[in-house]
Amino acid sequence: MESTIGTVLWCSAGIAVGGLVFAAFKLGLLYQLFHKAETKSPRHGGESVAEVLRAHGVKYVFTLVGGHISPILVACEKLGIRIVDTRHEATAVFAADAVARLSGTVGVAAVTAGPGLTNTVTAVKNAQMAESPLLLMGGAAGTLLQGRGALQDIDQMSLFKPLCKFCASIRHIREIVPTIRKALAIAQSGTPGPVFIEFPIDTLYPFHLVSKEFGVKNPPKGLMGKIVTWYLNNHLLNLFAGAWEKRDVSPLPVDIPQATDDQVQKCIELVSRAKKPVILLGSQATLPPTPADDIRKALEDLGIPCFLGGMSRGMLGRDSPIHIRQNRRDALKDADLVLLAGTVCDFRLSYGRVLNRRSKIIAVNRDKSQLLKNSDMFWKPTVAIQGDAGSLLMKLAKGLKGYRCPEEWPQSLKAGDVTKEDNNRAKADEKTDRHLNPLKVLHCVDELMSEDSIIVADGGDFVGSAAYILRPRGPMRWLDPGAFGTLGVGGGFALGAKLCRPESEVWIVYGDGSLGYSVAEFDTFTRHKTPVLALVGNDACWSQIAREQVPILGSNVACGLAFTDYHTVADGYGGKGYLVGREDEDRLSDIIRQAQRETREGRATLLNVLIGKTDFREGSISV
Repeated sequence: MESTIGTVLWCSAGIAVGGLVFAAFKLGLLYQLFHKAETKSPRHGGESVAEVLRAHGVKYVFTLVGGHISPILVACEKLGIRIVDTRHEATAVFAADAVARLSGTVGVAAVTAGPGLTNTVTAVKNAQMAESPLLLMGGAAGTLLQGRGALQDIDQMSLFKPLCKFCASIRHIREIVPTIRKALAIAQSGTPGPVFIEFPIDTLYPFHLVSKEFGVKNPPKGLMGKIVTWYLNNHLLNLFAGAWEKRDVSPLPVDIPQATDDQVQKCIELVSRAKKPVILLGSQATLPPTPADDIRKALEDLGIPCFLGGMSRGMLGRDSPIHIRQNRRDALKDADLVLLAGTVCDFRLSYGRVLNRRSKIIAVNRDKSQLLKNSDMFWKPTVAIQGDAGSLLMKLAKGLKGYRCPEEWPQSLKAGDVTKEDNNRAKADEKTDRHLNPLKVLHCVDELMSEDSIIVADGGDFVGSAAYILRPRGPMRWLDPGAFGTLGVGGGFALGAKLCRPESEVWIVYGDGSLGYSVAEFDTFTRHKTPVLALVGNDACWSQIAREQVPILGSNVACGLAFTDYHTVADGYGGKGYLVGREDEDRLSDIIRQAQRETREGRATLLNVLIGKTDFREGSISV
């Protein structure tokens, strides 16, 4: 009996002690025994953020300022990181996305709490689907005020968890450095994508300011008052405990999946036996670690005809004999081998239905779900590789040294290109009922565009035509939203592109509908001295939608816009605007050249080109 009682007492005591230890751990008492809060230090959490970003080579932080995040912005500026403020939070994220794509590093944006973060949701989702490594930092209510009705306080973590590879909320200042290092590595590893870190306001400001907010003016009397006062004081000290101890800020290793030697050998054997191979290159092929110029050389050595999509447009330059731009469906029907290099069988490939079932298919993608998308229904890979597309192409070129695709195959496809493009040029010479023929405008721009140009695509119908006519001059010189089809990327993408490549001529090809999302960024272009050139196809209509809605449903409701003076808006924001109509047709080239001169002299320029209707894109899809 006594033994049983003793056992119970010992168990009860053990549970009590364990509970006390756990409580001490949760309250930070154990940590504070060895790591003290430096209550006299003027330092703040924004400085820790800036130190990690600088160590990772971050050159720009895009933002729309808010009090929650001011310490981050001030600290970054002091360390030489350029702060670029925009007129909408979505633009800040789009700009960071463009920097990530063009620089091979992580793009960074910082926005304030609540509505500042909700304004970024579309841009973050676009980065997720475009597989862009991006760090979004957001402000938040103080650690003790979350869920208690503080200003701009919402459950931000639940909002971003479905959109990001990694989400974290900083609870103590000492967590800032390791959390950012981890987030930046995750953003670039595997399939790249966005990551999100939430910074409660009391983790960013210095101790002397935060302590004022923790004071209780009229604490309850008695024991309860003492408990509340102790709890708040302990929370404050734990918040800053060990905050300024030296920590490693260097980059963590990045994990990039690679094809196995056996998989590479199998691909070499398949390609070597193919008579009519085709490569479909997607945006993934442009990701680090392989430089785009090295991939270009590998493709040229193989001599296999290529269709380029997304960021890979321009990979082979303007007039490569192996770059095929037209008649993709027919080519895939005839091909005996198809290499899907970062290309996904989604709506862009009719979910895989355009692939010939008799063809050998090699699919390589970093993301397993994208690698095998719709393979249970419409197509089957001969070899499926979860790995980096660019690295595989390099290994194929090395393993197939001396091999070259039979020349009559790319020559026959190129002949089809020439025929189709001659037809397009003939359509460009047709008169529209009013205003200018959009195809003629685009051909003229293509002829005058400088060799170092970067093209940003933001729109529907006009941009869809531009994709057939404008020819990027080299690798990494085309930016479009990607699979999400987001409108509004233009201002942000162009801003990021001009900062990354200040010597390049950056063109935004806008529809008049999509221009409305980011025309205010002409103010940003002016203030931050990033002169870009916007080409607006103004047909006073959401034409891509109207093309189907009117004949199917018999109504143009909500599709009509106006021939708005967008050039005047550009003038008002400090840029230079031109109105271009049918009466200017004979001097169209001169106007474009003048706009290019304005841009070189430092003014963001907008060409508001009034265009008519053509049947060029009949049958194109909008849903």
